[in-house]
Amino acid sequence: MILRVATSSAKHGAIPSALLIVLAMLAAGCGSSVGGSATADPDPLSSGSPSTCSATVLDVLGHVALRVYNEGVASERTEVALRLVARSIPLREAVEHNNSRAARAAAAALLATGHLTNLTVLRGKQTMVDVGAANALAPLHGSILSAKGIPIASFITSVWADGGFIDEMQGVAEGDVALRKGNHTLPGSFALPAAELPPAGTFSKHGAIYQYTSFPATVYPSGGSLRVYLLRSVRSTAGLCGSTAQDTLVNTLSHIAHLIYAGEGGARALVQVHRVQRNQALLSAVANRAPNATRVAIDSLLHQHIVRLRVSAGGHLLADVGGPYVLAPVRATLRLHGRQIGNLVLSIQDDEGYLRLARRLAGLHVLMYMGGTRLVKNSLGPAPGAVPTSGLYRYRGHTFRVFTLNAHAFPSGPLRISVLIPIPYS
Repeated sequence: MILRVATSSAKHGAIPSALLIVLAMLAAGCGSSVGGSATADPDPLSSGSPSTCSATVLDVLGHVALRVYNEGVASERTEVALRLVARSIPLREAVEHNNSRAARAAAAALLATGHLTNLTVLRGKQTMVDVGAANALAPLHGSILSAKGIPIASFITSVWADGGFIDEMQGVAEGDVALRKGNHTLPGSFALPAAELPPAGTFSKHGAIYQYTSFPATVYPSGGSLRVYLLRSVRSTAGLCGSTAQDTLVNTLSHIAHLIYAGEGGARALVQVHRVQRNQALLSAVANRAPNATRVAIDSLLHQHIVRLRVSAGGHLLADVGGPYVLAPVRATLRLHGRQIGNLVLSIQDDEGYLRLARRLAGLHVLMYMGGTRLVKNSLGPAPGAVPTSGLYRYRGHTFRVFTLNAHAFPSGPLRISVLIPIPYS
């Protein structure tokens, strides 16, 4: 049995539209300090008609979509992939000996790490290895060097298989995604009308009106041009509409921040729960009520997508190992031979990880408070002062709109996350 402590049961990559959250952003602020202040200036923007609202929602989602795509162009993610390939000794040795079979095995091992989805190795113009997903985006280029540092081959890799990219986009934006070359929509993505489409606008299909936005991308491995279209029915955006365009922007980004948090307690966390529940060393240690053995078993499970794991048995804590500030805990039971022997609480994300995701994927600043007032994480800067739960807030010449995400700390208790949207947003 698995009991989630996270506030949402949404699954990563398949967040149901019923999760839509409309935040009523209060105009009044409170307090002030040396670092920052809350104000109640009127918002001059007007959202106007429903079509204008849907255009605003898609414009915001388009910014986020481009940020997601760029995670496959230049990011920590791409640096890791390029480094793994360039430093692979088995791959280098296979190339040096012109051993295609060994090169394919080395490439397959690299793909198995999960840090890349495709790899093509070329000696001159000859393709030595080509493994991975049938279709991918955002090709990355590098060189394979000999032990003496001399270039002996080139490679092309990607971290974005098209299916994975579409899943990620649908999870963050809760919309449909189309990949299009010219007037041809690639298989596996939303089928757009055959006619040529401008970069943004609306179209009708099966009686529904869709609002869409788009941006250019590149095809793996050729680097040819592609266009990514993100679309949602106008009707589905209604729940995000505010009384002004800025309110609509805040509603949309607050919803995305909630989705990012919910994903930390969703399907990816449950994969790790099941991995822990099958670990025989841990089960044996818990069955024997052995704290030292439990800690050793936990050590072997950490750092593979788990940032903290707490195990109890018979009402007593056996071990609690991991980072001090983690969030979105998930609870589950431990069973051996059909009998419950203990309980676990785990998390796959710490405060720094959520902060980075919110910053990279949505351009948001984050402050986290435990116990209601103790600031434990701050991406804004020194002395933020009294930050309101909602409304306008100014910090060192910059204006933000604030909303509050009521989350869960580890292993229990409230975690207040103040999310700051820069105004103007870009």
